Amino acid sequence: MAKAPNPAAEFVVDFPTLWIVPDWIERHCPVPDGFRAGETMELYPWQLWCTVNHYRVKPEAKPGQLATAFAYRRSQVVAPQKTGKGPWSATLILAEAVGPVVFADWAGGGEVYRCAAHGCGCGWWYEYRPGEPMGRPWPTPLIQLTATSEDQTDNVYRPLRSMIRQGPLAEVLPKAGEEFIRLPGGGRIDVVTSSATSRLGQPITMALQDETGIWTPTNKMTKTADTQRRGLAGMGGRAIETTNSWDPSEDSVAQRTAQSRRPDIFRYHPQAPKGLSYTDKRQRRRIHRYVYAGSSHVDLDGIEAEAAELLERDPAQAERFFGNRVVSGTASWLDGAAWEKRAAPRAVRPHSRVVLGFDGSDIDDHTAIRAETLDGYQFTPVYGPDRKPTVWNPADYPDGQVPRLEVAAAMDELMRRFDVVRLYADPPYWESEVDAWVDAYGDRRVIRWQTRRVVQMHAAAERLRTDVLKKDTTWSHDGCPLTADHVANTRTAARPGDRYVLRKASDAQKIDAAVTSVLAHEAAGDVIAAGAARKRRTYVYTA
Repeated sequence: MAKAPNPAAEFVVDFPTLWIVPDWIERHCPVPDGFRAGETMELYPWQLWCTVNHYRVKPEAKPGQLATAFAYRRSQVVAPQKTGKGPWSATLILAEAVGPVVFADWAGGGEVYRCAAHGCGCGWWYEYRPGEPMGRPWPTPLIQLTATSEDQTDNVYRPLRSMIRQGPLAEVLPKAGEEFIRLPGGGRIDVVTSSATSRLGQPITMALQDETGIWTPTNKMTKTADTQRRGLAGMGGRAIETTNSWDPSEDSVAQRTAQSRRPDIFRYHPQAPKGLSYTDKRQRRRIHRYVYAGSSHVDLDGIEAEAAELLERDPAQAERFFGNRVVSGTASWLDGAAWEKRAAPRAVRPHSRVVLGFDGSDIDDHTAIRAETLDGYQFTPVYGPDRKPTVWNPADYPDGQVPRLEVAAAMDELMRRFDVVRLYADPPYWESEVDAWVDAYGDRRVIRWQTRRVVQMHAAAERLRTDVLKKDTTWSHDGCPLTADHVANTRTAARPGDRYVLRKASDAQKIDAAVTSVLAHEAAGDVIAAGAARKRRTYVYTA
């Protein structure tokens, strides 16, 4: 058991893993530099946690399996500056090069791994416990250390070469070149950058992808990541990403990994509570203590000095690099932390008076319904026997289209469950459905509200933004994580007359739930201003 980055929590390893790997690392990879250069390395708690998770073995694993023997096909580590991502990455590359990282079998008890049997004369050995997964080296390891530039690869390659030179691997790997290292059995460690990609497309057993937060479509590194993963698939290899937090407007590889719904990706991204403000010095100190916990070498006073100076000219970059937060470098419509502070989930009873906002799409964006009570509580309703949220992602359906009949059924259920005073619906792509709702529920309850109208949309967006940010408001919301993501993705696009409209941070990001939040809040404000909130209607809800 190792202490977690959150001082109030602990890492609990209650799963089978190749414990031999961190032991091998600490015996073969000395501290690469600094005052303790050459001394025995002890992995920091977060490094140990990420290592044992990357080498977590499935209970049903069988001898002969490669990547499929492990719980995770690849791993992503997101940590702030100076935590030791580079040296840790170097240790894993060396382990994959000559260490026991391939699942061999389950120990019966008494089996021993001896370095001498694998070309290393250090004399180290490891005895397995009964039932423990055992490891063996790759016969021909083919490894690529990849980054956008040579300077970036140096963050890993420099400590890697130092570890070889100062430790027992100097005899195993006597020639560590500037761009590659030859390995026993005909293997290689290659350094690959965006300007030198000739080795891409080859079958590989491991890819270390460094600083994927700046791997974007613009610099073509997203294609590099895809190409490497295809090469890994052919060899049963696995990848590890390391990065600082990314700018969500850039559609980076790191962001795509973080947003993937694949369960076979291990993710490590410690984040302080979102309610803490990075611009407040005391709260910033708490953020630093949280995200740097477990990295005992870090001087928090030095981190504070660097962060404070960077805040003066690039606050978003400071918050990403040192606060480990995903913050856009472009102008956001609404501060995500401020939105999070308004989260106060509560139940909304049937027959409660509410308004609804609707924004629909067909094959690309999400379709969403958001509700707000007339006392200022906004939430995403649920529908159907499974109580699913009223958000539809076309990618979730086989034909890649939003199920229109299901959306209509959900709308009908909401109209019957609640006393819906008004629905503001953006009609593009859904004209027929909105017409049907007008016919079914009345033109005083269902209003066609075009979000493309600059004057009206600017005023509606400003109304919600103001009510979220002002100190004396009682407005709150349900903390819906998808809505929070969409709010964080939302940017402003300037229009004449000091107005703006809402836009995406990037084509890959969605903002539809943020738009429905604007529509629902505008409907609530208009209903209250018109005095309609005092007029009650009676509707019968049948589950």
